[in-house]
Amino acid sequence: MEENRTDPVEWLEKPTPEAAEALAAAGYGLLSAPLARRGVSTPSEADVFLTPHRRGLHDPFLLLGMEEAVERLRRACGDGATVAVVGDYDVDGVTACALLTAVLRSLGAKVVPILPNRLTEGYGFQVLQVDKAHRAGASLIVTVDCGTTSAGAVLAAVERGIDVIVTDHHVVGNDFPSQAIQINPLQDDCDYPFRHLCGAGLAFKLAQGVLRRSGRDEPLAALLRIACLGTIADVVPLVGENRVIAALGLRALSKARSPGLRALMRVARVAGSVSSTEVAFRLGPRINAAGRLADADLALRLLLTRDSTEADRLAGELNALNRSRRAEERRVVKQAAELFAGRDPLPGILVAWSPDWHRGVVGIAAGRLARDFHRPAILLGVDGDSGTGSGRSIPGLDLHSFVAGFQDRTIRFGGHPQAIGLSVAVSELPDLRSAMEEAAEWPPGILVRRREYELALSAGQIGSELYGELARLEPHGEGNRRPLIRLGPLERVGLPRGFGEDHVKLRVRAARGGGSEGSRPVWLLGWGWKERAASLDGRFEVLGALEWDSYQGGPVVRIEDARPIGDHQVPKRRMPA
Repeated sequence: MEENRTDPVEWLEKPTPEAAEALAAAGYGLLSAPLARRGVSTPSEADVFLTPHRRGLHDPFLLLGMEEAVERLRRACGDGATVAVVGDYDVDGVTACALLTAVLRSLGAKVVPILPNRLTEGYGFQVLQVDKAHRAGASLIVTVDCGTTSAGAVLAAVERGIDVIVTDHHVVGNDFPSQAIQINPLQDDCDYPFRHLCGAGLAFKLAQGVLRRSGRDEPLAALLRIACLGTIADVVPLVGENRVIAALGLRALSKARSPGLRALMRVARVAGSVSSTEVAFRLGPRINAAGRLADADLALRLLLTRDSTEADRLAGELNALNRSRRAEERRVVKQAAELFAGRDPLPGILVAWSPDWHRGVVGIAAGRLARDFHRPAILLGVDGDSGTGSGRSIPGLDLHSFVAGFQDRTIRFGGHPQAIGLSVAVSELPDLRSAMEEAAEWPPGILVRRREYELALSAGQIGSELYGELARLEPHGEGNRRPLIRLGPLERVGLPRGFGEDHVKLRVRAARGGGSEGSRPVWLLGWGWKERAASLDGRFEVLGALEWDSYQGGPVVRIEDARPIGDHQVPKRRMPA
């Protein structure tokens, strides 16, 4: 379901900042405008952006609370004490838990990792996890990717004589207990130079701090290859320190020696140099599948195991769960889309629930629907008297702030500006949906469906040289998306070739009169485009991203949108020399 709405989609060229002119004069050519759009304004900043280096990793002790946390952890490790590491069930929480568990064990602590079960326990740091830690004899709890709004659980631990260190990156609550140590770059008094670290990124910083103060060498590659999985999968902005973590971690992933990572990469068919796209769409979903449909402990055990046989078995289980997850996600998306398609006019926020929807997939289904209908979407799976689910937003809308206005009607609530989680009593859902729809009066133009491209090219300009130049902007992710290209005018060469469930490849060339006749054909790749590809006939143009197809052994353009074209629509080419 690439586009299920008939609303017109505007194609707009992204504005070019003034800094692009100076970058072009300094020799950055094609990359000048994309770099300027990513906040780069000088040649020295461009060099830092294009060549991520460990120098871009900040001192962990600049984080508020780090000194106290490291001192408490050093004492626990020196005493051989039992430490409970409490994470979350998504990729960020699992990788953060695995990273910190491995490091603390290497320093002498007895570590008990605890991950919640999405279906029976729900998300976040809770009293039931404090009880588990207490039964295990823990004298210290360290949370990763959760805890900043869990005052009740923190106080329950303190009452049992257990110290608490919370590391989290979610929006900070107003009632955090003073008896605990908190590391969160979003704290008001935290002067850390980068505010967008995810849970795995913060676990990496805490590990750095403990290793340094313990006089131990930092196994940077081993730490970063785990931290980069959570950083990329959690869709935090891949700029600043996150870009360094992702870039260096991806390089380390390609040389992973861990039996678990190697087994995971085999079942995901990831080999050689690992890209952010492969983490986001192959490795990450398989780690996530455990927490969505079964138990996140499966993924945690895979990351921690040193046994190749066990690693192969666990990776196979995750692969099977991921297949089931995809099927369940498609079913939920289809049913929810049918509900929303019947609304006219379509409300400014989409809210739906069903006892037939698996709570483990409603978040990713909401993300699909938010993109397709271009408005925030909240989906909940109902079990008994309550509904538990997730919401996803669109660029420019802070969903967390919006839903916070209805927090008194929820059982639990938390998240980010672009993604939230919540539980609501079923009896409350109809009135809550009506209230949200009534309040969803967004700024003018925010719901206009638009796509912004960065380069307008002809078919003759697509090739390995162009791909190599644009690849310097890797790794891509939130805040640094792969540049969108407007390509045309085109005409088809032969018939589309379908593959998989709903995907298609087709060859195109510059349309006659388009200015680059005689150039070699270009391959287009359309995920979920099998049905729409039949309409790509005559003269047309596409918006897409240039990617490398290892099967074809060359660059392909992944289709984002397409439309017929007339002579008056042909864009001016904007490729700096």
